[in-house]
Amino acid sequence: MVRLIRAGTPQFSRFMRELARRRSGGDNAQMDARVREIIADVRRRGDRALVELTARFDGVKLGRGELRVEPEELKAALEGLQASERATLKLAARRIADFHRRTLEVSFGFRDSVGVRMGLMVRPLARVGIYVPGGLAPYPSSVLMNAMAARAAGVREIAMVSPPAKSPRASAILMAAAAVAGVSEFYRVGGAQGVAALAYGTKTIPAVDKIVGPGNAWVQAAKRAVYGVVDIDKIAGPSEVLVIADDSALPRWVAADLIAQAEHGSGDESAVLITTSPVLASNVAAALEAATHTLPHRDAVMRVLARRGAIIVVDSLEEAFELANRVAPEHLELEIRQPRRWLGRIRAAGAVFLGANSPAPLGDYLAGPNHVLPTGGSARFASPLGAYDFVVRTSIIQASAAAMKRLGPAAAAFARMEGFEGHARAIDLRLARLRHAASHVSENVTEKGKTDGVKAQSGWRGAR
Repeated sequence: MVRLIRAGTPQFSRFMRELARRRSGGDNAQMDARVREIIADVRRRGDRALVELTARFDGVKLGRGELRVEPEELKAALEGLQASERATLKLAARRIADFHRRTLEVSFGFRDSVGVRMGLMVRPLARVGIYVPGGLAPYPSSVLMNAMAARAAGVREIAMVSPPAKSPRASAILMAAAAVAGVSEFYRVGGAQGVAALAYGTKTIPAVDKIVGPGNAWVQAAKRAVYGVVDIDKIAGPSEVLVIADDSALPRWVAADLIAQAEHGSGDESAVLITTSPVLASNVAAALEAATHTLPHRDAVMRVLARRGAIIVVDSLEEAFELANRVAPEHLELEIRQPRRWLGRIRAAGAVFLGANSPAPLGDYLAGPNHVLPTGGSARFASPLGAYDFVVRTSIIQASAAAMKRLGPAAAAFARMEGFEGHARAIDLRLARLRHAASHVSENVTEKGKTDGVKAQSGWRGAR
């Protein structure tokens, strides 16, 4: 069962080393080589390779014409759900979309003190691909989290790939979620071959600009392999939760939250409690023992708790937060008194859940912020998926004649420091023209042609 550990002991050091192995990135030379072969096969044979690889890896025989799910099928699947299920999907979609709309970046422009107009023009990506895992269960939440963020950013074309579902019910749920999320295209293909199809395109599946979404180790290896041909969101790993709790926490609730992230099923998830209360530590251990007896996925949860589960007792909350920052967990729950007081202590976490009534599963489904979060310690430098992941930023620069006179000599000198005479001469030519113009006082030199274009500034601000 879960280990009960006192911070600072040899057992604690061993556990922290085990947890740190998450940061290896999951590299596997043999797997990477096989993934490259799959990608090359899809590039070479297109749809034919997708059909054959789906039959081999997923055990489902499809014709080329069956790879794409028709829009009518998505609509029928949504209408076929119970009214309460449709309402749940739509509620989640609304909340997710609303959150991401509030985080949108906008275009802007300004003029600096020497007369250079500059800014950023923010535009949505034209076409993105979302990967939704298959396996034991459907994941409509992954459909909504990925697609609604893209839609909020203004992406027009959203192509979704997912392995053929294991049951008609699972298939219907995924298709219904795709309909609610406004997915443009849905393809019954998964694994490395699905990623390859999105990256390079086939006759049936046009290529995309970016691929997002979680998946197994094969999917993550494929995302690594195609990065550069397309953009990707991040390399997603197994789910993680770290709970910081004091003696005000309820043992059964804490145990339930640890179990919630341990039941995903890969065996590599982590579930850790750090507490200042030895009494709470013992009570949570007992609650875990009692709760796991009635779980449908008991064996999977037990494997996670035995391997990467721990209850760590520390002397102070300050020490607890320092440990949490070392771990940089995907989900960080604060089941302590006045949790907002401690936000300033957090340097690395994918998502923070404040108080006993804010468990991670609320964020998994419909709180609003995205559940696609950095894992494996990458919260030290990575962020949750958001609308900002589906836009590109273009720099805008327009220098007046006065600005060129002031900045040009320094720019030319800088170019010569780097040994680029051609760069310097591009500046010198303009400076010479400006000097010549200044020497002919009778010339009526205006900046009309140069300033007219700046009027587009009003189009930058908030343009989408």
